[in-house]
Parts: sequence; C-alpha cells; structure tokens
Amino acid sequence: MSRKPVPAQSGERARVEVMFDRPQALAQLFGQYDQNLVALENRLGVYITARGNRVGLEGTAEQVAIARDVLQDLYQRIARGEQIDTGLVDASIAMVAEPTLAGIVSAERTGGPGIMIRTRKKTIVPRTPAQAHYMRDLVGNDMIFALGPAGTGKTYLAVAQAVAQLITGSVQRLILSRPAVEAGERLGFLPGDMKEKVDPYLRPLYDALYDCLPAEQVERRIASGEIEIAPIAFMRGRTLGDAFVILDEAQNTTPAQMKMFLTRFGQNSRMVICGDPNQVDIPGGAAASGLGDAVRRLEGLDGIAMSRFTAADVVRHPIVGRIVEAYEGASA
Repeated sequence: MSRKPVPAQSGERARVEVMFDRPQALAQLFGQYDQNLVALENRLGVYITARGNRVGLEGTAEQVAIARDVLQDLYQRIARGEQIDTGLVDASIAMVAEPTLAGIVSAERTGGPGIMIRTRKKTIVPRTPAQAHYMRDLVGNDMIFALGPAGTGKTYLAVAQAVAQLITGSVQRLILSRPAVEAGERLGFLPGDMKEKVDPYLRPLYDALYDCLPAEQVERRIASGEIEIAPIAFMRGRTLGDAFVILDEAQNTTPAQMKMFLTRFGQNSRMVICGDPNQVDIPGGAAASGLGDAVRRLEGLDGIAMSRFTAADVVRHPIVGRIVEAYEGASA
C-alpha cells in the first residue's frame, strides 16, 4: 500500500515502523480499501505505507507517536474480538491523545483490567475520554447526572451498566423511565391500552436493552418484573429499593417531577439521570427544566457525580458531531 503523502503539521519530522505478528488480522486493521488507514492519515496528518506485516508512519514526532499507539490499540481490540471501523479509529485517537487516560489505554493494550462493561451480548469499552470518566462514575457513585448532546452514549452506557449489574445480582430490578413529552410534533390521540400509548416514547430504551441482552431474555425479564420501562408519571408514590434506575430525556421534566423522581431513591439503589440541557421540549424552555434546576441544587453533594459530554464526544457518524457543534454554537 502506498498513497500520496498527507501534509503533516509543523514540527520535528519522524518515521517509525510498526510490525504486527498476526498478518491475518491486518485486513480488519486496515479496513476495506484501507479505509481505517486513510482515516488515520486524514485525522492526524501522517503518511502511512504498508508492506507485508510492517506499517511505516511518517509525520511530526507527536503525531507519529499517536498514530503508532492507535494502530497498536486497534490491533489489540481485534485480538479481543472487537469490530473495527472508522468510528472506532476516531475514538481510539481521542483516547490515546488524552494524557490523563494513558494508563487506561496501556492497561487495555497489555491485556490488563481496562474500563469495560460486560453484558450477555457484548463487552463495551469507552470510545472517548468523557465516556471513560462516565463509566468510572457509573461504578463509583450512587447518583449520576449525565449531561450532553445526543449520540454521546449517555443512556446506552447507563443501560449497559444496569444490565451488567442485573446479570451479576448486584441489583434485583432495572427501572427505565422517560417523560412522555412530544418533541415539537403533535402525535394526537394514540389508540390502544396504556402500554401501547406510551411505548413510542420509550422505544430508545428498548433499543438499548435489546443491544445488551438477547430478545427472549428482555421479554422474560419484563414479564417477571425484573425490568420495568415506564413514563415518569408512574414513579410517583414509590420507593425504588435494590434497583438500578435510569431517567432518560430528563431535560423534559419539570422541577416538581424531578424532585419527585429523585426522592424515589431507595436502599442499595443506583440512579442515573440523562439529558441534554440544550434540547428542552417542554413549555418555558430551559428555564422550566427540572434537569437544570437539579444540577444547580445538587452539584458538589457527596455521592452525586456530574458527567458532562460535548459535541466532541458524539460517537455516531462524524457529521453528527459537526451538526451538534454548529447548533450549539448558534445557541451560544
């Protein structure tokens, strides 16, 4: 493989060669039509050549070092059975380039105990520095507020952690909730029973569950009451003990609803509140949101963690991050 050199950033030039001992893994490492290497070149401004099981990297000393570490990180991920794509290339660059997470990346690379969540269907590892800190918070705190735009993994990682704890018996129930608020459109009268009326609002929570557990287990655990998915109005008057409780789209609660929900906290419970303060759909906007009110009141209290995400943490298609950044810039 050889392509036209990509202009590198100014600085001391360096060239290194990385050798891989399992040639059969290189097709996945490089990607179809070398798309992963092209992404690495474009993101870091390095020039990459590949001959046999040797990969040459040329560019500034700093960027070559990052590219080398990313390739080694991706290679180890393949060895662990992970699927590599350009999104994971971006995530690995972010992880390797974050100095405070060098120990995490090194631990994963050497097979040590990195940050991960194991569920029945997959093992989930952080794709951005913010996700790594959030996953630590999910383990170490009783109540976590996850704040930031869509696509950053706030709800998905919370559901994965909840499923992992349900599987191991750390909690006996998993409770997922959302406010049933229309996001700008009018849905009108919905036919059917109560479950059929509210299920469209709760669909994203089902999607995350099915991604972490086989479908038959999800259905069985819902039928037995181990997993409950309900709008926030159904939480009133309850004490949610021995449970992992997740509130999604929390920016669409009122302060009264938020207070009601937070005070449901019971013994041996964990509670995660996910929301984007910039996407409030209730009348009155951000000023009427229970999420912003709760953050102002509770930040700094012992046992309560605040995990914040930005457009840079979006792990969907790269264009989603740019769209979020453009809208947030306009709002500011």
